[in-house]
Amino acid sequence: MRRFLKFIVRTIPRPILIRLGASFSFLFAFLYRGEKYECPICGGRFKKMFPWGNKGKPNRLCPQCLSLERHRLLWLYLKNRTGFFSEKLKALHIAPEQPFLKRFKALKNLDYITADLVSPIADVKMDIQDIPFKDNTFDVVMCNHVMEHIPDESKAIMEVFRVLKKGGWAILQVPVDFSKQETYEDAAITDPKEREKHFGQYDHLRFHGLDYPKRLEAGGFTVIHEKYLYEFDEKTRDYYRLPCEEVIYLCKKGGS
Repeated sequence: MRRFLKFIVRTIPRPILIRLGASFSFLFAFLYRGEKYECPICGGRFKKMFPWGNKGKPNRLCPQCLSLERHRLLWLYLKNRTGFFSEKLKALHIAPEQPFLKRFKALKNLDYITADLVSPIADVKMDIQDIPFKDNTFDVVMCNHVMEHIPDESKAIMEVFRVLKKGGWAILQVPVDFSKQETYEDAAITDPKEREKHFGQYDHLRFHGLDYPKRLEAGGFTVIHEKYLYEFDEKTRDYYRLPCEEVIYLCKKGGS
């Protein structure tokens, strides 16, 4: 299974993967059911979770809702530390993750719009470097694990800042190498195999370091480092299959 999923991730285009995952998740959930782990998003309980990623790392993907570690942490954070599930908000979700999509659409408090350049499950087709919405439109913008794919990251960050209302907030997570002080990027590296070697994935254009919050601040944001993960003990982190290391960067636009 690990080798098979590794092959799928490397070879099948993302839009097709999205459709295939939704079609077969009911079968996977039945085969993997158990009591060792629980997904806080869908409430499913499993004996183990799927391997996932370019290297087929084990015990990562929820067999039922297809969430990864970062999705489960973000769900808990949004639910327990923000008003996302209760306040009247106009929200833009760029590159909407499958575990969230139907659940966020069902929230009566949200005016919820999804957008992506290629995803078949998004409402609006758009490039984050040129967002087709007016200034100060949204209370919340979410865009996770996207900036590492974008040629002009600074422009994309400024576009998110532009469409966000004053007093609004955004979550723009990326993979961060916490052992590196500075983000590593090289526009001369264009070969997919070389990109995977240098940046961890064939379609990544950079590997972010600890300076990522400064890159967000350069786009206008005030960035709060939310270390919510570390409020859970090790046993709970393992039970929910949360990340080993993750800081949520809450990006706020000043004013009211």
